Amino acid sequence: MLIKRRLGWEMPESQATPEHVALNRRAFIGAGAGLIAGAALPGLAAAQGADPSLDLYPAKRNESFTLDRPLTDAELAANYNNFYEFGTSKDVVAASQKLVTRPWTIAIDGMVEKPFEIGIDDLVRKIPLEERLYRFRCVESWAMAVPWTGFPLKSLVALAKPLSGAKYVKLETFLNPRVATGQLQRWYPWPYTEGLTMAEATNDLALIATGIYGKPLPKQHGAPIRLVTPWKYGFKSVKSITKVSFVAERPKTFWEALQASEYGFWANVNPEVPHPRWSQASEQVLGTRERRPTLLFNGYAEQVAGLYKGLEGERLYV
Repeated sequence: MLIKRRLGWEMPESQATPEHVALNRRAFIGAGAGLIAGAALPGLAAAQGADPSLDLYPAKRNESFTLDRPLTDAELAANYNNFYEFGTSKDVVAASQKLVTRPWTIAIDGMVEKPFEIGIDDLVRKIPLEERLYRFRCVESWAMAVPWTGFPLKSLVALAKPLSGAKYVKLETFLNPRVATGQLQRWYPWPYTEGLTMAEATNDLALIATGIYGKPLPKQHGAPIRLVTPWKYGFKSVKSITKVSFVAERPKTFWEALQASEYGFWANVNPEVPHPRWSQASEQVLGTRERRPTLLFNGYAEQVAGLYKGLEGERLYV
């Protein structure tokens, strides 16, 4: 069963919440949701303290990554999110506050020298953080420009010490339907799983994000740790990662398992390859009336096109 989603450009600008209202509303709802969850569900924290990594933000900007457009307003980006674990609408802020992000452990396993687990607060102090400005393109044809904070995925790959037989990196999100009620919908192949080739994972653009707009990731953005692959459609950028596995066989990804005819493994951006139900030739810039032509690989062709030489027989787009 599929639930049809409203396309990104259908949201009128009048729906964007003023900053002071959004902040007050989120603080109130988030506190209330945490108290209710803590009282009703054993094992859930009623409230969390300050993020232990706050002193790392804002991180120094890496000036090698620039933009051809203004940054998207932070409040607009914070209130317009896909996070199917918490619902099929774009308004998942309140629901996502139930997610407890401390403690948070990431398992590194599969074809590595020695499997291990590492806490998020140890990880972000082991690998230096930096800020990068990236374009972000949703398969629904809306787009934004975002200042992510994080570290290259290739640094995590190096830390994992994969064996020579590892051909792919498989990333999984948490599985807890008591907290994420979207995971009660059993027609979805939970947990959310994504995958990259080793070449993609070690490309300099592939980023493990832990922050946005100079602060740690809010929960609706995939706190405390998510993937960002700016040359691919946004559904590849798995949120709230709990496991990174190095495997020999190509993993079946979440949307590919659900609807392979519309969402493939590669999901590279290409204006000339339409989604089966809409064009990808242009994109609506979130929060503006501006439509821009879609760029091949979302404008990152120079950095990533070489990854796909010899793979012309693959369904590389959408």
